[in-house]
Amino acid sequence: MNRIKNILAKAIEGERLTFDDGCALFDCKDLNLLGRAADAVSRRLHPEPFRTYNIDRNINYTNICAAVCDFCAFYRKSGAADAYVLPREELYKKIEETIALGGDQALMQGGLHPSFKLEWYEELLRDLKKRYPSFNLHAFSPPEIWHFHKLNKLPLREVLGRLKDAGLGSLPGGGGEILADRVRKAMTVNKCLTEEWLEVHRVWHELGGRSTCTMMFGHIETLAERIETLERLRRLQDETGGFTAFICWTFQPEHTDMADVPPAGAFEYLRTQAIARLFLDNIANIQSSWVTQGLKVGQLALFFGANDMGSLMIEENVVASAGTVHYLTLDQIKSAIREAGFVPRQRNVFYEYVDEAPVRADKLS
Repeated sequence: MNRIKNILAKAIEGERLTFDDGCALFDCKDLNLLGRAADAVSRRLHPEPFRTYNIDRNINYTNICAAVCDFCAFYRKSGAADAYVLPREELYKKIEETIALGGDQALMQGGLHPSFKLEWYEELLRDLKKRYPSFNLHAFSPPEIWHFHKLNKLPLREVLGRLKDAGLGSLPGGGGEILADRVRKAMTVNKCLTEEWLEVHRVWHELGGRSTCTMMFGHIETLAERIETLERLRRLQDETGGFTAFICWTFQPEHTDMADVPPAGAFEYLRTQAIARLFLDNIANIQSSWVTQGLKVGQLALFFGANDMGSLMIEENVVASAGTVHYLTLDQIKSAIREAGFVPRQRNVFYEYVDEAPVRADKLS
C-alpha cells in the first residue's frame, strides 16, 4: 500500500507516472483512494467552480461497413435489408433540430463504406457548411479517415487537408478501443491498427486540427494493455498537443458477437477513469460517460477525475444498438453538476465556454 500511496502522491503533485506505476494502480482495490487522488488532480487542473457539458448530436450517416468488428452491433453489409445511407434532407433536419435545442455541432460518423470516394465526403461537408456555417462538424473517426486514404490511394495528409478545406471542424476519437495490435487483430478485420489510428490524429494535429481520444475497455484486453493505450495517447499528446479530451467507457456486449463477455460494472469504470486522469498528465479534460453508465455513475465520475459531463447527445445509435440505452435531459445534466457542488457551463468541442458567464452572488449585493 505504501507504493500505491507514493504513486498517487506523485500524480497529485504533477509528477509523471511511469508505465509500471500505471499498472501498479490497477492492483489497488481501494476505489475511494484512487478517486480522491484523481479528484485532486482534476481540481488542480480545473480549480474553477465550473464543470462542463455540451449539446450535440450523434449522426451516423451510414451503417454500411467494410470492416468486421466482433464488438459492434451497429454495422451492416451493403446488401443487408436494414443497411442505409441517410438522405441529405434527413441530415438537414437532424442539424436543424440540434441548433433549435442550443447545440453547436454534430458528431458525424459512419461505417467504412466500401465504394464512396473522397469527393462524396467533400461534397457532403461543403453542403452542410454552406447551410450551417457556424455549426461544427466533428466528423469521421480515424478508422474512416484511414479507409478514405486506402480506398482513394491518396496520401493521408492530402485526404485530411481536403476534408479540412471542405469544412471538417474537428476529429472524434472513435475506433480507438484498445491501442494494442494484439487486441485489435483479435476483434476486428479490415480496420486500422494502432499506429495507423495514431497517425491519423498526428497528421490532423500537424494540419492545425484538434481532436478527442477514447478507450473502450472491459473485453479481451489485459490491464497492462489499458495502460499501454494511455501511454500511446500521452506520447502523441507530448508530440502534438492536439487532443482536447479523453473519454473512456466500458464495452457493451449485448447483441454483439462477444455477448458472452461479462460486462464491466461501475467499479471497473470508475477506477479505470481515475487511473486515466492520474496517468494522462498532458490531456486537460476527461469526459464522463453517462451514456454507458447512467446518470448516477456518470455524476459520480465527476469525483473520479472527470471535469466534463459530456454531451446532451440528442441522438445515439451505436451504443444503443448493443442494448445500452440511457437518455438524460439538459436539466438532468445541469442538476447532476449542481448536486455535485459545481456550476454547469456549456462548452464547445474546443472546451471554450459558449454560454453567458454566471453572475457571482457577491456581485448582486
